[in-house]
Amino acid sequence: MVMTSEAPRPPSPNLLLAGFMGTGKSALGRQLAKRWRRPFVDTDEVVERLAGLTIPEIFEKHGEARLRELEREVVTGRLPASGAVIACGGGLVIPEGMAELVRSKGVVVCLFASVETILRRTAGNSRRPLLKAEDLETRIRQLMRDREQAYLRAGVAVYTDGRSLQQLCDIVTRVYDREVRTLMGRR
Repeated sequence: MVMTSEAPRPPSPNLLLAGFMGTGKSALGRQLAKRWRRPFVDTDEVVERLAGLTIPEIFEKHGEARLRELEREVVTGRLPASGAVIACGGGLVIPEGMAELVRSKGVVVCLFASVETILRRTAGNSRRPLLKAEDLETRIRQLMRDREQAYLRAGVAVYTDGRSLQQLCDIVTRVYDREVRTLMGRR
C-alpha cells in the first residue's frame, strides 16, 4: 500500500446559472453537467416536485409570492452542497436577499440575451406565466429593465447572443475556473 501526504481535494463548488427566461440556463446547464460529469439540477423542476404543481399552476392557484417562497426553500435546503450544475428559475435571484443566498451556494454566472433572442426562444411557451401579455416585447423589455440590476449583482455576466452552446460551455468553464481560484484564494 502506497501512502501519500496529499490532502483530499475539497469538493468542487456548485455552478449556478441565473438570468432571465430564455437566456439558455437549462440547455447550457445540461451540457456543462454532461461535459463535467456532474449532476444537473433545475430549480423549477425541484419547485414543481415540492409543490406537486407546475410553475403555471403555482402562479394560478397561489400567486407569484408563493413561487418565490418555494424557490427560497429550494435554495436553502434542497440543493446539493457542492459539485452540481444548477439552473435557477428566471426570477429566483430577484427578491431581496436571494442573490446573496444563491452566491453562498457556489459560483454564479448570470446569462443575458437580447430581447429579440428571448422573444424567439420563448415564443409560444405557455409554461411562462409572466409572459402572458398582449404586447410580449414590451412585457419582456419591462421585466428585463426591472430585473437587470439584480441579475448583475447575482454573478458574473455572460451574454449568450450569437454564441453556440459549445462556445458558451467554453466561456462559462473559463469563468467558473477563474471564480473557483478566487474563492480558494480567500480561504
